[in-house]
Amino acid sequence: MKSWLHIVGIGEDGLDGLTPATRAVVEAAEVIVGGDRHHELSEIVSAERVAWPSPFDALVDLLGSYKGKRVVVLATGDPLWYSVGARIGRAIDPAEITYYPQVGAFQLAAARMGWSMADLETLTVHGRPVEQMIAFIQPDQRLLILTTGAETPGQIAKFLTERGFGQSKMTVLAAMGGENEKRFDGIAESWDHIVPAFNTLAVECIAAPDAALLPRVPGLADDLFQHDGTMTKQEVRAATLAKLMPMRGALLWDIGTGCGSVAVEWMRAARYARAIGIEPRADRRAMAAANALALGTPKLELIDGQVPEALEGLDPPDAIFIGGGLSIETFETAWASLRPLGRLVANAVTLESEAVLINLHKTYGGQLVKLQVHRAEPVGPRTGWRPLMPVTQWSLVKR
Repeated sequence: MKSWLHIVGIGEDGLDGLTPATRAVVEAAEVIVGGDRHHELSEIVSAERVAWPSPFDALVDLLGSYKGKRVVVLATGDPLWYSVGARIGRAIDPAEITYYPQVGAFQLAAARMGWSMADLETLTVHGRPVEQMIAFIQPDQRLLILTTGAETPGQIAKFLTERGFGQSKMTVLAAMGGENEKRFDGIAESWDHIVPAFNTLAVECIAAPDAALLPRVPGLADDLFQHDGTMTKQEVRAATLAKLMPMRGALLWDIGTGCGSVAVEWMRAARYARAIGIEPRADRRAMAAANALALGTPKLELIDGQVPEALEGLDPPDAIFIGGGLSIETFETAWASLRPLGRLVANAVTLESEAVLINLHKTYGGQLVKLQVHRAEPVGPRTGWRPLMPVTQWSLVKR
């Protein structure tokens, strides 16, 4: 099938920065779709001009209405790297599309900074919650971030400072590759630059001795979460996440989510991992939402409902954690929805819930273990072991 849709990456140098073959594609277009910047960068081409639709989700239908014509979509830089090309490619047969990548903001920013792209994290908060970058604040980490506006660097500087990374070096790069290219350098704790709305931020994370250490490996300290005492404790949570196996883009159902500790750590552990927390208590949903924002997983979805009824109509999960509301009916509903190779983990602390897990283990197999944790605590002038409540954990993979 011959492609009728051409998605072209363009930089600040406009048509002059395109290869001759790519420029010829743009010049031959009958319809050009893009933002105001893109149209200004290609204004010498005579073609019907179409702006991004509002809402943006209408873009695919808009493009379909032009099928049969030579259509060019102009995007910034590489159309398939945090750009519109990926969204279009999920909705239109790739055989109908030809992509023309250009050097993008990440490559240009890395070149300006002299950083190896293999040794840094690339993120976008453009049109997304800024808080999601918090999960990537690590000592000595280098970050390149596509921002969402002029105020974003200041917000990120605040996140860094609050977590003990106030000495982190920040550089804002704007209009890279064009005649109006600008650069702003500073330190997070004293950041006060007024920058252009369309920019890329480079951050070199520098930790103070008392900085918060928030690894993406599961097992964050309990006191990093708002909670009411009822939560999956640090050591058990790490073991639970190991059995749930977070993977890129995978979806978790966290049944009885409580303060959201398991769901938050699931989302932190793998890029683009998603989680839906089902929790009937409003106060605990509020704690889970606050924890998600504070720990860099603002996309945690929270549902008010009782199981198993609340599970109806949800997207099929790749993993399920049952930390509350355990019953045979809840398990059977959840298990039926779990995708092939999906992982299910259920924890129990009461004898009644343990009995349910023992019966399920007899029927379905899997692994049944008892987890017992002791923590050293003061006993008068000395130190002794204080046990946490033992946890019975059942896990299995759907095959």
